[in-house]
Amino acid sequence: MVMTHGQLVERAVRWLRWYRCGVVLSEQACVSGEMPDAIGWKQKCHSVLVECKVTRGDFLADRAKPFRLKPEKGVGCERFYLVPADLVAKEELPAGWGLLELRRGRVEMVQAAAKDLRTTTGFRYEMNLLLASLRRVEVRIEPQSITDFLKWKNRMAEYNRGALPEGLAAAEEEMNVFLEPEVSC
Repeated sequence: MVMTHGQLVERAVRWLRWYRCGVVLSEQACVSGEMPDAIGWKQKCHSVLVECKVTRGDFLADRAKPFRLKPEKGVGCERFYLVPADLVAKEELPAGWGLLELRRGRVEMVQAAAKDLRTTTGFRYEMNLLLASLRRVEVRIEPQSITDFLKWKNRMAEYNRGALPEGLAAAEEEMNVFLEPEVSC
């Protein structure tokens, strides 16, 4: 089965959600020049990058990108390549990178990634990526601000005589791992 880059990115996004990332973005530009194919965040601001490569030439060309030559400028606490089966050998991966392969329509982890690849610089680039993405949302929902948009449920309850419409949870009942207190180890 021949996959396009876009189809592989869709698989990466689904895999990141399965991997328990609560926020996932795909193909959003970052001030560093990096445009992650897919990146997700778990608790404790732990980020997971997935770069999708459909051809061997694409994989080899990726090595020359500035944030690959200087990995401290890259994003992702964990970093993976997602490729069709048998496109890349584990020995060809940059230090610490993991390998995901699409086999029989399923994403399989061939090699786990190190979990501590992101530097302070990478964290700043991730914050820029998130803030730029939030700004894109805010521009699209104008004249509301993001804050007003997020308060929408409160207004829905007011219009419904104090009850939220069926299927909507109150803010304090929402599952949002990013609002849970961090547990120290």
